[in-house]
Amino acid sequence: MGRVVVYLDSNPKDSDIASIISRYEERVKSRGVSIEIFGSKRGTKNYESELSRLPGRLVLLDEAGPSISSQGFAEWLNSAHLDSNPTNLAVGPPDGFSDELKQSADQLISLSDLTLTHEMAAALLMEQLYRASEIIRGSAYHRN
Repeated sequence: MGRVVVYLDSNPKDSDIASIISRYEERVKSRGVSIEIFGSKRGTKNYESELSRLPGRLVLLDEAGPSISSQGFAEWLNSAHLDSNPTNLAVGPPDGFSDELKQSADQLISLSDLTLTHEMAAALLMEQLYRASEIIRGSAYHRN
């Protein structure tokens, strides 16, 4: 089973958002999803450099990527779990990712046509990972 690791450039400053992320992190931990947080003092270039060296697939959350439905995201998550390599899902820094990193990534995904703060995007991503895992399980959490 392939692991899915969510990368954040720093700890959320907003305690309410941090609480949401933490709550969903607990829910998905047993389902092969974890979070890695880089220190904000390391800077965007160091964050991108470390992301580019990760083994496995690199998927960036970016507004230029295609958007997918929750059902489509569940299918994506299921295929990531079936892959023997890790899937690294990265939330951008406040000013977004460089064009160079976007071009080297395996995939871009947009969570919304709306512009979100990187912290809000991380909270939304964690809820969608939980929702996708519930769709895979066939629970009643997601209603069509």
